[in-house]
Amino acid sequence: MIEVTAGIIQNASKKVLITRRKAGKHLAGFWEFPGGKIEADETPEVCLAREIMEELNIGISVRSHFMDSTYDYDTKSICLKGYLADYLEGDIILTDHDQYKWVAQSELSKYEFAPADIPIVKKLMHDLELPRDIKKLKSLAKELL
Repeated sequence: MIEVTAGIIQNASKKVLITRRKAGKHLAGFWEFPGGKIEADETPEVCLAREIMEELNIGISVRSHFMDSTYDYDTKSICLKGYLADYLEGDIILTDHDQYKWVAQSELSKYEFAPADIPIVKKLMHDLELPRDIKKLKSLAKELL
């Protein structure tokens, strides 16, 4: 199994960075959270910062592990390790992608993500709903009391 990192990178406006794989690459045309393969001598956090600098020319600060997603593609299996991170500096220059977008978390479901990224999208969307659900429950509890 190949271990790969994925950065759920937020900017100051709390928008998330997504990138689209360019033509000629495996899964061309699909959106993903940027990252890359973990090398033998590095931690996932170091890998993510390195890959983001190499592929996008920006600096990030890795905050915390978000979740892992495993997926069996026809030719390989991957364990995608998702990490929350903050954009720090730099202008994006694409090398492995043909597009990037900063999108609101609530808009992620509008994009066609690579299969391994979909569980991360679903968890991010679910986490967005939790505060609303808690408010609804509190309101209902007040009505019942």
